[in-house]
Amino acid sequence: MANPTNRPTRKGRPNHPLDFKRTLAQRACEPGVSVSKLAQEHGINANQLFKWRRHYRAGLFDAADASLLPVAVVDASVETASSAPSPMPVAPTVQRGIEIAFADCTVRVGEQADLATLRAVVALLRR
Repeated sequence: MANPTNRPTRKGRPNHPLDFKRTLAQRACEPGVSVSKLAQEHGINANQLFKWRRHYRAGLFDAADASLLPVAVVDASVETASSAPSPMPVAPTVQRGIEIAFADCTVRVGEQADLATLRAVVALLRR
């Protein structure tokens, strides 16, 4: 019987740590460095290192790690008891930001979003 701790994850493809990717991408950006030779020295595919270098230059390795946000699921069929009258409709306000539509999803980004987060979202949508 195989030992479950020795089984590779995700079809045997390695999951390299972010620090490893960032370090190699930085070295690949240095003048005079052969990206193919650097990749070969570290046992990775040169195309992978070229991709990491593009991500590094785009600032995707500088983005803060994704964090989970608390979510509350509310049953839509339950009505809240309220003795207060319904509020009067308010004239629509102008919202600033952008809307990105990819295939079957739409992402709306407010004006407060930082560039690194926006780059990370677009990169995830392109997958």
